[in-house]
Amino acid sequence: MSPEEFKEARQKLGLTQSELGRIIDTAPQTIRKWEMDESRSTARSVNPVAAQVMRWLLDGFRPPEWPAQ
Repeated sequence: MSPEEFKEARQKLGLTQSELGRIIDTAPQTIRKWEMDESRSTARSVNPVAAQVMRWLLDGFRPPEWPAQ
């Protein structure tokens, strides 16, 4: 999953970086770095486990940490 795809998926789910961070137990700053253009020096590759969790979320899985609407 590319940084752009990851960001689009998060936005499609209506989650902020902080909310997604709580769901996958990751700092919002790390998510921000995963979503950065890969040419930036502080960017990081999207974690493969986080990418898989994102696919599950897109498929409808909702963990207990899901924000209340």
